Amino acid sequence: MPYRAPLSDYEFLLDHILGYDRLTEADRFSDVPRDTATAILTEAARLAETTLAPLNRAGDRHPARLENGIVRTSPGFAEAYRAIAEGGWVGMSARPENGGMGLPMTLATAVNEMMSAACLSLQVNPLLTQGQIEALEHHASPAIRALYLPKLTSGEWSGTMNLTEPQAGSDVGALRSKAEPRDDGTYAITGQKIYISWGDADFIPNVCHLVLARLPDGAAGTAGISLFLVPKFLPDADGNPGQRNALSVVSLEHKMGLHGSPTCVMQYDGATGWLVGEAHKGMAAMFTMMNNARLGVAAQGIGVAEAAFQQALAYAEQRQQGRTPTGRKPITDHADVRRMLARMRAQLFSARAIALSCAHAIDMASVTGAPEWQARAALLTPIAKAYGTDTGNELAHLSIQIHGGMGFVEETGVAQFARDVRITTIYEGTNGIQAMDLTARKMADGGAAAFALIDEVQSAAEAARATHPDLAHDVWQAAEALREATETLVRQDLTDRFAGAVPYLRAFALVLGADAHLRAAHVAQGPRAALARIAIRRLLPEHVALLAETREGAASLYALTPEDLAA
Repeated sequence: MPYRAPLSDYEFLLDHILGYDRLTEADRFSDVPRDTATAILTEAARLAETTLAPLNRAGDRHPARLENGIVRTSPGFAEAYRAIAEGGWVGMSARPENGGMGLPMTLATAVNEMMSAACLSLQVNPLLTQGQIEALEHHASPAIRALYLPKLTSGEWSGTMNLTEPQAGSDVGALRSKAEPRDDGTYAITGQKIYISWGDADFIPNVCHLVLARLPDGAAGTAGISLFLVPKFLPDADGNPGQRNALSVVSLEHKMGLHGSPTCVMQYDGATGWLVGEAHKGMAAMFTMMNNARLGVAAQGIGVAEAAFQQALAYAEQRQQGRTPTGRKPITDHADVRRMLARMRAQLFSARAIALSCAHAIDMASVTGAPEWQARAALLTPIAKAYGTDTGNELAHLSIQIHGGMGFVEETGVAQFARDVRITTIYEGTNGIQAMDLTARKMADGGAAAFALIDEVQSAAEAARATHPDLAHDVWQAAEALREATETLVRQDLTDRFAGAVPYLRAFALVLGADAHLRAAHVAQGPRAALARIAIRRLLPEHVALLAETREGAASLYALTPEDLAA
């Protein structure tokens, strides 16, 4: 079915939840006033709906393939990518001096969500390039920035990130790739990397790889890792692709989904690379790209959730089955189907509000330099990534359920949503790692950033008591329970924290989502107020059980050995 971008949600969130106008008060974003933001979102929606969405099934049915060392991409992807690049969407948040639009991350995140909903397999490509642009902007030498950033920003060239190796997944410090210094200031990169999304493409003249490797004097673990820029073709004197570098695509992975996105095994055999950032500080430089990508992956999950919801609603409105309380009508009149659809819509708004709040915090941190905004952005990043991608997976499965037997049949296309979105909870740091990051690194301040956010939730609930006293009471109490759980968590050792990290993150997300819904109900009656009741009375109560598990600690988990579990 056709995809329609949820522009009304973006507009509402910008105006009533985020306070977008605060951004335009800063010089950096003064040329992106509210009406311009609407025009940008509308144009991005047109591209997603008319150019990208028709390719989603083609990417699934005609996967990328490796042919004589060249990655052949899915039908129509080359033309659609050119439309993305020519529209300036690859470099939409990149700096204007490098040819970028310089848009707020808030708008870029909404655009990435729309493109993900339309065709996730293709959207992965520009998302990775956007992350590389940001990493080079912050860490590369002036010479590298001058040569590479204009071509990456324009979409003429594309970028990847190369972290994972067969023996080094989440434990990046176990990598074996080596970098040998040469006399001319370059490095010879040798090693193999796996799971490299869009490691090559037949429609891009040059693919630029950011590769983690260890110098001869690099210490063991992550502390001794450096970051290198390794292009497929070495730029000539004019900056054009010249001699082929000593790297190749060994194979493509055969995956559960996301078939249109080539996932490559990359081999580097003394390939020429340039150091990005300081020696042995590669992880810090790579995390600039990864944090950008984590918010982008949150948008991917939300985008697929939106597409799955739209298809479920359209199917349910035309599917006649059984007698309903008001007679034989479409299955939308069955209470359980109505429950699933309402849950989908409420969870979508929650996840979208959290992701855009994270993007907004990143923007505010960039224009103010305020530590509190930087802490807010850091705190929200793992929550946005985990909850956004969990939402994608959960809504994809609910869409299948609403379709019934037809959801299990590939011709309807809804099974593709579940297969494609499944990876989002795994790549760019599994959701378990996001939860561990939240409960460890993001609580290194003793929970100060978390408590500040909880204070804001409770203040908003107090303001809403005049219009929705019952809902405001529920949100305030849930925030207080989250505060008490956080006070307990910061006193726990890391093992106990990690044992309850996933339910803690989920509970935090439920409270933040309920807060967004309550704020929406406070300023708008009708459907948004009704949806807030769904979120607060049907989704939010799960926080009680989640926080109970958070407080349980690790002892009961370690009381069972692997042998006990197998018995």
